[in-house]
Amino acid sequence: MNDDELARLSKQADHRLILQSVVRALRAQEAVGLAGRALSLTEIAQAIGVNRSSAQRLAHTLEAMGYLERADNGNGFRPGQQVLDRGFEYLRTHPLVERATPVLTELRKSARERVDLSLFDGTTIIYAIRLQSKRETFFATLIGRRIPTFCTSGGRAVMSQLPMSEVEDILDKSDLNARTPRTITDRAAIIEQVMRAREDGYALVMEESLMGEVALGAAIKGTDGRPKAAVHIAGSLSEWSEPSFRERFAPLAMETAAMLSR
Repeated sequence: MNDDELARLSKQADHRLILQSVVRALRAQEAVGLAGRALSLTEIAQAIGVNRSSAQRLAHTLEAMGYLERADNGNGFRPGQQVLDRGFEYLRTHPLVERATPVLTELRKSARERVDLSLFDGTTIIYAIRLQSKRETFFATLIGRRIPTFCTSGGRAVMSQLPMSEVEDILDKSDLNARTPRTITDRAAIIEQVMRAREDGYALVMEESLMGEVALGAAIKGTDGRPKAAVHIAGSLSEWSEPSFRERFAPLAMETAAMLSR
């Protein structure tokens, strides 16, 4: 564990109670998952800052437990099936996900477009429910996908319900890189969009995460009044103009978010 990582973890918990071996194992798991391909032991070692011998012990331990598995050609490691079990257990025991599922199913029937639930996690949102429409890219069908908060409809809707100091903090910690040619990366322009969402009660983005897509999001608040998640409705620009999408789906998204907030 390097000094920067230890300092970050120490803000969340007493660093004296943190087991570095556990951190390294989880970082190895994360490195393999984020790569999008099988990683060799050398690549795992480089990714988490350990020597090859340590990477070998970590990888073989995770393989024995089912959290990593060998690639089909035997060269390198990829995530194992046990990862799916842990994701299932998280979703099954999450109160909001359980409560939102029937509500979003009805919203999907009414909207007839893709409907998502995302959970707020600082600089990113993570999709926990994804109910598909007529046609989707592969990544848009998967739960567990993380997207930067600053460039998503749900993320901006969440930021609109936070104090400006927290909005500034999220932007300070975010890599403001474009995901598409239309992603807004200018800090002042992002804040302007957040302030508009604060006035409107929802946020709308055009092709900022996926070309050809328009998406609208509304924030879900917890019992403490702080935003915890967001409802998203997404459609195709081949079928919708921005004004027609706003008119049709803003009331549905805000009504659903208010219902789940209660």
